[in-house]
Amino acid sequence: MDDQSTSMPDLTLGYGFFLFAWGIVAGLLSTSDSPTRFIPCLPGVALVVSGWLAKSNPERRKLWMHVAVVVGLITALLGTRFFMVASEGINLASGSMLMLLLTGSAYTGLCVRSFIQARKASE
Repeated sequence: MDDQSTSMPDLTLGYGFFLFAWGIVAGLLSTSDSPTRFIPCLPGVALVVSGWLAKSNPERRKLWMHVAVVVGLITALLGTRFFMVASEGINLASGSMLMLLLTGSAYTGLCVRSFIQARKASE
């Protein structure tokens, strides 16, 4: 295993905690009463759990990192709603959607790159 694949569970934990914290802060700052204001917390929790399980169960790391990349992709897809509301201007909600799109896409890309490197290393 190379250093890149070893650090992915740590990156997953960090990104998950970031999303959870963003969801709490943005939700509390929001003027909306809708529970959807806390949406970034959901993939955040899923990423923290999968990252922790990948670190604590090395024999199941591959499974949990595949779960994490699916959550990352879903996070990016949640952010695509930004394009539906962007014409209304940038506010806390649309900014959160843009953050989900950009960070979810970047995280998914890093995971795919790590999977490719791990595959090459095993050959």
